[in-house]
Amino acid sequence: MDLIRNEQKREMGELMKGFVDQTLDFYEGMKEQAVFKEADAQTLERLKSRGIPKEGRPVKEVFEELQRDVYPNQSLVQHPRCFACVPSPVSLFSWMGDIMTNAYDPHAGSMLNASGAGCIEEETIRWMCGLAGYPETAGGLFVSGGSMANLTALTAARDTKLTYAERGLGVAYVSDQTHSSVAKGLHIIGFRPDQVRSIPSDSAFRMRIPELKKAIEADLAAGRKPFAVVATAGTTNTGSIDPLEEIADICESYGLWMHVDGAYGASVLVSNTHRGLLKGVERSDSLSWDAHKWLMQTYGCSAVLVRDPAHLARTFAVHPEYLKDASAGEVNFWDLGPELTRPARSLKLWITLQIMGSDAMSAMIDHGFELAKTAEAALRRLPDWEIISPAAQAVINFRCAPAGMSEQALDQLNQKISREISDSGFAQVLTTELNGKKVLRICALNPATTKEDMLETVELLDRCAREAVGRLSA
Repeated sequence: MDLIRNEQKREMGELMKGFVDQTLDFYEGMKEQAVFKEADAQTLERLKSRGIPKEGRPVKEVFEELQRDVYPNQSLVQHPRCFACVPSPVSLFSWMGDIMTNAYDPHAGSMLNASGAGCIEEETIRWMCGLAGYPETAGGLFVSGGSMANLTALTAARDTKLTYAERGLGVAYVSDQTHSSVAKGLHIIGFRPDQVRSIPSDSAFRMRIPELKKAIEADLAAGRKPFAVVATAGTTNTGSIDPLEEIADICESYGLWMHVDGAYGASVLVSNTHRGLLKGVERSDSLSWDAHKWLMQTYGCSAVLVRDPAHLARTFAVHPEYLKDASAGEVNFWDLGPELTRPARSLKLWITLQIMGSDAMSAMIDHGFELAKTAEAALRRLPDWEIISPAAQAVINFRCAPAGMSEQALDQLNQKISREISDSGFAQVLTTELNGKKVLRICALNPATTKEDMLETVELLDRCAREAVGRLSA
């Protein structure tokens, strides 16, 4: 039974050929596009009322509807002036990898199912482990994102450090800047909120070591079982890196699992200039690393790396009778994580690295550092602007803070500035909260962003601020 008619196949083929050219033109003219566009009420109502038809619709009609009503209405993360979030712009080579991989649809659970894809995943993981300073025996696998990478590592940490009887006494340690996916992951694997200690951060938003040690000692004295510390290499808010060496010392001293959430910042390991900022990561037991954060990959392309992959296998490997032939007596990727059926996520990253080379990736990351410094310098030259967190790993936090305004008024002012610059379509800058203040945050990861783009964005922010203050004063 052939569900796709020959004429539909031919029409789809012609549309997709044209789509490739359209997409290349779209990327070529990216700067002329609005950074942010939201679907209007009429468009959303049309999509909601569409339903699922009993009889199929014409291929071209559905294709054109997607092009008109769905894909244009979003934040263009690929845009050189989208400074709203950490995920990086997409390399066209990653997109090419997605198209090719989706077309062949390899099942990347075992080597028998997809030996070529499995070989590339092993080699890419080995390259990433080498950059992290892990031993040659280290390993890992690709997962959908940082949330799944953290969950996978923490599940292995639980099973390695706690017996079943001790799970109710286990305690994990995070900072007040740790990504929310860590708390979510710990909840999923059975830990209560009172089993997670949030350690205060210092003025640079890094975990305070004396408070960490004090918390561990208090839990030990109370008969609890500390088992893991989650350090962050590149916090979402500020790009801060926890004191990895000191955390490693504590973990070794108390026999705790050290996990590093490097979803964003681990990509600094690719930089020939800045990788020393992550000194100490080589002493961790596990590391999460999102290639779709700062290595120009489409969603989702993340890796979890472990010093000893046997810990993953002990947690996740099962051997039902229907997998025996495909397992072929070796450890496969489905033995190392929660997924049995899994896509070949590593191929697009491998393709990108093969075509661009790691030196180009290094230059891209260094460029992000410089862009954040450019923004900081420009903001410091303007009156009424306050740097809340200096440039760090392509991230900077700041706010407009004219004298005489209350904290509540300042929060409202900076939210208005964010909305107005986003509505302008020229750039997108969103807010976050630091030390109880609503602040603006720039994430400058796009290699196509120029110094002029950044300076024009700062100028527009200042203009929006002055106009907003003027309206408030009127």
